[in-house]
Amino acid sequence: MLQQTPVARVIPRLEAWLDRWPTPADLAASPPGEAVRAWDNLGYPRRALWLHAAAVQIVERHGGVVPRDVDALLALTGIGDYTARAVAVFSFGDRHPVVDTNTRRVIARAVLGQAQPGPPHARRDLDAMEALLPLETVESTVVNAAMMELGAVVCVARTPRCDACPLAEVCAWRSAGYPAYDGPTKAVQKAYEGSDRHVRGLIMRELRAAHVPVTDAEIASLWPDPIQRDRALAGLLSDGLAVRSPSPDAPGYLLP
Repeated sequence: MLQQTPVARVIPRLEAWLDRWPTPADLAASPPGEAVRAWDNLGYPRRALWLHAAAVQIVERHGGVVPRDVDALLALTGIGDYTARAVAVFSFGDRHPVVDTNTRRVIARAVLGQAQPGPPHARRDLDAMEALLPLETVESTVVNAAMMELGAVVCVARTPRCDACPLAEVCAWRSAGYPAYDGPTKAVQKAYEGSDRHVRGLIMRELRAAHVPVTDAEIASLWPDPIQRDRALAGLLSDGLAVRSPSPDAPGYLLP
């Protein structure tokens, strides 16, 4: 839920989610469309489908218990390196490197002397964090959490609080005089307003609000450009976020 979404918006949604579905089995027993509806405006609604699919897999493969093993976690739909290792480390207390955007920034500055970390690279980023972890499991968990928190609160992207940083005396970037970053950069995401993502969001909002099929006419009223609108709808159908109504008496589109 926290991917691309501020914490303040996530907390009430997470609390409502866990009240409704406290276990993977509870979520797996509901239709996937209900997960999409409950996800509401958290962004990237495919993640709701993935989470539902992962819950089903946890029930079918692991007796309803979230697995501890990183490879077993990675085998679940929608679970990548960060999530798998975060679950293994922070839920089960195992020793693994956990890397997020904040961690990468701290490593880039304190260790490599760079203003920014550059584009993500899973193997390189994990190896860099692994090299910093203590061998003792409890301490390694603390270091994982501390690096993430340091990047989120102190070593922030635009105005780092170097005067309050516990790594100030050993920071390579600070020692080098804060050189500007001149390495490769990741692609800049296109503006949301007027994009296909925007149109998909409008259609998804209509589907979440409806408990009967949304007609073609209703969807046509959401966006004036028919080509872009049809492309957005086709993408939602392809992603499994929308389905055509099976009833010929009630044509239209529904959540899955």
